[in-house]
Amino acid sequence: MLRRLYDWTLSLAGKPSAPYALAAVSFAESSFFPVPPDVMLVPMMLARPDKAWSYALVCTIASVLGGILGYFIGLLLYDSLGAWLFQLYGLTDGAEAFRHGYAQYGHWVILLKGLTPIPYKLVTITSGFAGYSLGWFILLSALTRGARFFVIALLMSRFGPTIKSVIDRHFNLVAFLAIAAFIGGFVAFRYLF
Repeated sequence: MLRRLYDWTLSLAGKPSAPYALAAVSFAESSFFPVPPDVMLVPMMLARPDKAWSYALVCTIASVLGGILGYFIGLLLYDSLGAWLFQLYGLTDGAEAFRHGYAQYGHWVILLKGLTPIPYKLVTITSGFAGYSLGWFILLSALTRGARFFVIALLMSRFGPTIKSVIDRHFNLVAFLAIAAFIGGFVAFRYLF
């Protein structure tokens, strides 16, 4: 199944609708969707290395806009929709500790989150229900998300053929490691915060 998704994403990169699909996934992932945009971004950059930088920009803008939606879910709808999302992911207990950490370390939480596999939607919703400054949230989100996606673009533009070769030869291992990192992000959020 994952191999078919990878192959489909590679073929999608050549279509005019590719940036729109990438933007939709990146936007949704920042506020409610569980799958990170990297699952589309990396194969699309591998298929079209000439568009790696524009794909990174699309991901960054859509992710920050989706993050603003997540922020307002936390700010205005935490008791209903926000709490449901945290409960869906089994992270309600961790969310409360994470919220209290914002009082002292809000800037660092957003910045360092970009270096970990902690799902961004959890940070966006928590930022809203913690009442974190919206201006700072947008600025730090743009820095963090931009750094993440542009580093991927740099790697893909410089080492794309080598990376594609490794993925093609060891697809199951790469998929396993990606899934482990994804699950590890939720576990880290739950037990570290």
